[in-house]
Amino acid sequence: MRAILIEKPGDESVLKLGDAPDPVPGPADLLIKVKCAALNRADLMQRQGFYPPPHGASPILGLECAGEVAAVGADVTGWRVGDRAMALLPGGGYAERAVVDHGSAMHVPAALSDAEAAALPEVFLTAFLNLFMLAGVKAGDSVLIHGGGSGVGTASIRLLGLAGVRSIVTAGSDPKCEQCLRFGADVAINYNSGPFAPKVRAATNDRGADVILDSIGGAYLAQNLEALDNGGRLVLIGLMKGAKAELDLATVLRRHLRILGSTLRTRPASEKAEIVTAFLARFGDALEAGKLRPPIYKTLPLLEAAQGHRMMQASEHFGKIVLQVA
Repeated sequence: MRAILIEKPGDESVLKLGDAPDPVPGPADLLIKVKCAALNRADLMQRQGFYPPPHGASPILGLECAGEVAAVGADVTGWRVGDRAMALLPGGGYAERAVVDHGSAMHVPAALSDAEAAALPEVFLTAFLNLFMLAGVKAGDSVLIHGGGSGVGTASIRLLGLAGVRSIVTAGSDPKCEQCLRFGADVAINYNSGPFAPKVRAATNDRGADVILDSIGGAYLAQNLEALDNGGRLVLIGLMKGAKAELDLATVLRRHLRILGSTLRTRPASEKAEIVTAFLARFGDALEAGKLRPPIYKTLPLLEAAQGHRMMQASEHFGKIVLQVA
């Protein structure tokens, strides 16, 4: 099969289209003939050698894909060859075929294109897991999302809106802030125009956010704590700007704050299946109705994966960048 291969870690130029062995599905797996795969920040980190795949996962990049079921494992029910599928992958999406545990796959609603379906699993399940399952957001809460124009950011805006939760987002320019507002965010803050914490407090009548979803890391820790309401939860899902920072434990104690660390990729298949089941129970009707539709910034042929990585690195996109595989 054709796939994007990496001989050694490096910049975008190390991404090469080549031939790889077809993956072999196990008894609990689906084999998917991939039509589209979506890019994620984790792909850039893996390309540079900073984020190796979990043990036993494909070394090929790609954490989400959509396509057609080509084979069904002996222990799998509810799936047939020819079904449209979108899948959360531990790796292997930048290829013509991918294998996934059936619990990490979802049927594609008729309302979604292949590109939209490929752009949905990783970011919507990440947002759902961290905001709803771990942080326990509820109607009437205020939630701060860093990177409102990203895949996880736009997924969060959409899910929070459907749940009656107020979304406050940060973005790196006034035009991108405007895009976030048009997409459904309640408040958008340009993080390049000064500290964001006072603006979050101003937007919440000086209470602060109930929950913060942060992919930035160390550089934002002090401001995140300042921006939280008493009893607030900070959910850390990335380290784009540093893994280390000084933590004021007195503030955490005095204000009853909680700091949660979370990744999705390294969770076992059984946990991912539970997340998928919970997501569909809460938002399955909205998914079927086409209300969960990720914004597609650009669709590129598989051969131009390097260009997609450059776009993502420059943060010029709003929403998702997709590779057309078949």
